[in-house]
Amino acid sequence: MHPLVTQAQIDTFQTEGVVLIKGLFKSHIDTIRSGIERNMAKPGPYAAENLKEGEAGRFFDDYCNWTRIPEFEEVIRTSPAAEVAADLMGSQRVQVFHDHVLVKEPGTSKATPWHQDGPYYFVDGIQNVSFWSPMDPVNDNSLRCVAGSHAWDKPVLPTRWLAETSFYANEDEYMPVPDPDAEGMDIKEWQMEPGDAVAFNYGILHGARGNEASTRRRAFSLRLLGDDARYIERPGPTSPPFPGHDMKPGQRLREDWFPTIFERKDII
Repeated sequence: MHPLVTQAQIDTFQTEGVVLIKGLFKSHIDTIRSGIERNMAKPGPYAAENLKEGEAGRFFDDYCNWTRIPEFEEVIRTSPAAEVAADLMGSQRVQVFHDHVLVKEPGTSKATPWHQDGPYYFVDGIQNVSFWSPMDPVNDNSLRCVAGSHAWDKPVLPTRWLAETSFYANEDEYMPVPDPDAEGMDIKEWQMEPGDAVAFNYGILHGARGNEASTRRRAFSLRLLGDDARYIERPGPTSPPFPGHDMKPGQRLREDWFPTIFERKDII
């Protein structure tokens, strides 16, 4: 077990699907900040501006850039994230899925909509973890996660953040997006320092308030996969799409695109 993780945290992650890991990227803050600036200066093909005309501030996000931004690759390969992920997931091996940058500039009132990541992805399996780490102190603009929502009987309908339309045509397979505040759900939210990380299962319903503070809210997310991750087809194009992947349902994700970055060796 990595020193950053306790058995109690592993148990909480297994039951509630979300836990706070203090200082996960503490030694990599400057590197991640530098990578975010490089990413924003030269966005990738999936970059998005998530505000409608007339909405204040700026809400930038982009993903799948770690192979072209050396700072992100350095963090992925040298930080303790992969080993901590193995501990939380109970997995022998850890594969990279993708990175994600989300930046809310000061005065951005728009909230990140409530959503689950899993329905957007072409990944099946319960051994997965997403790390969300702020690069600035966060209080009211921290990530908010609904404990236990990864175990709901039906996934939440994925939507397009800007257009606010359904991501897939067949809505019957999904439940409507709930209002966790109005429905009194168990929402986990922490005040966080740069380098702390919320670890959550892809099935956890989560969102974030706008950034009304006078400082930026830069966040780096890293999505990792465990032993049982398999490719699954969805009712339409996924996000991220990874065009030309050529995988078939039930296959492990291809190692040349999604490399293994940690593997626990059996001790004889």
